[in-house]
Amino acid sequence: MNVKNRYYRRSRISEKKFRQFLRCFAMDFTATDTATLTGISVRSVNSIYLKLRSRIATVCEQQSPLQGAVEVDESYFGPRRVRGKRGRGAYGKTIVFGLLKRDGRVYTEIVPDCTKATLQGVIRGHIAPDTVIHSDGWRGYDGLVDIGFDKHFRVNHSANEFARGEHHINGIESFWSYAKRRLQKFNGISVVTFYLHLKETEFRFNHRRDNLYLELLRLLRLNPL
Repeated sequence: MNVKNRYYRRSRISEKKFRQFLRCFAMDFTATDTATLTGISVRSVNSIYLKLRSRIATVCEQQSPLQGAVEVDESYFGPRRVRGKRGRGAYGKTIVFGLLKRDGRVYTEIVPDCTKATLQGVIRGHIAPDTVIHSDGWRGYDGLVDIGFDKHFRVNHSANEFARGEHHINGIESFWSYAKRRLQKFNGISVVTFYLHLKETEFRFNHRRDNLYLELLRLLRLNPL
């Protein structure tokens, strides 16, 4: 017989037990640790984690466009760079493009390459036209002024220029550092689930000043698993 649970429908897990589960997730416990603490099987914990990450990803994708002052940058996730290879390139890595509103939230998207067409497509879809954009000197950011983003400022990393007054991308680079540290603890993430882990990391960063447990309760109260 199913136990009533406002946050996880058609579940045999009681609401009290599920709240305990959510606290573990909010504290970023592994599935094994959560199973030990809650008494829920590791298989069930992994299944719920997957559903919860999918719900979180949906919420992240529905956010309104960024505006104000936004930093843009790309990063590479996956195996170590091939020895002897230099310059921008994936070499088997997953390429992630990030947009960060200063003192605000971040948006990430997995992209096939770092060409101007690809990066501009993401920017046009997720940044308001009157936004101040900060980037490095990568040629993929050429032409933003031509498509309506006339407040575009760059720093030239290749010339060892990392900040020029308020013109820098330190915020998004800090996010990349946080994301890579967090994802390393999983000891390898499959290509199939990387997107969900990435969006979970994005969600955690965007709610870094909030009580994540309460945010998850609010999210699932409106749209239960």
